[in-house]
Amino acid sequence: MAHIRQAVSWWCFVPEKMEPEAFVRAVAEAGYAAIDLAPEAYWPLIAEHGLALSAVSGHESIAVGLNRADQHERIARELYAKLALAEKWHIANLICFAGTREGQGDQRGLEQTVAGLARVAGAAEAAGVNLVLELLNSRVDHPGYQADHTAWGVAVTQRVGSPRVKLLYDIYHMQIMEGDLIRTLSGAQAHIGHYHTAGNPGRHELDDSQEIHYPAVLRAIAATGYAGYVAHEFVPLGDPVKALKRTFTDCAPYL
Repeated sequence: MAHIRQAVSWWCFVPEKMEPEAFVRAVAEAGYAAIDLAPEAYWPLIAEHGLALSAVSGHESIAVGLNRADQHERIARELYAKLALAEKWHIANLICFAGTREGQGDQRGLEQTVAGLARVAGAAEAAGVNLVLELLNSRVDHPGYQADHTAWGVAVTQRVGSPRVKLLYDIYHMQIMEGDLIRTLSGAQAHIGHYHTAGNPGRHELDDSQEIHYPAVLRAIAATGYAGYVAHEFVPLGDPVKALKRTFTDCAPYL
């Protein structure tokens, strides 16, 4: 079985549920290896607690993204700057966004996204950092978002053809858009560089109150040979420290 490290997303806990120092301490004490999407100001604090940075945003924004040629210059500039930081701080993944369709067809959007990622792929390879294009749902949380199906994202990574351009497979979002999670992620495993989790509906804990059977999904991820991070991106409903501990403990046997 692959050794997969667990991480947890900053924004789901800070500042609504916990103060930064309390959160970082609780994450370390629970046994996590890393934190996702932490603001740069807190990277030294995270490092002091022996935690890695599993992923941060590579550019702005979710809605105005790589599917627009007029944004490529800006996005490339932002990605080059983040790649330098990622190399310095040993950040595994920079998250990239396709942007919303705004009337643009999927084929045209794919071509533009490929061109935007290809522009910086060589720099990502040199830095040893993954550019992960996030798959998001366009039905509930991100209306009009273009990278809303796995097949579209796989087509992008195939066209770019770089070992450092991959997908962020968000299980919560793809449950909403596609379902058939295990078959889909197993078939796309060569193109996936990072995972996010959350319960559906509601984006809360990975417990028996939601519809995704995470033990089977996590076993399937491990069976592909994946050896990166699985980052939990859920908003806790109850005690946040208990939620952190319970999620790590519940998921550990399958990873």
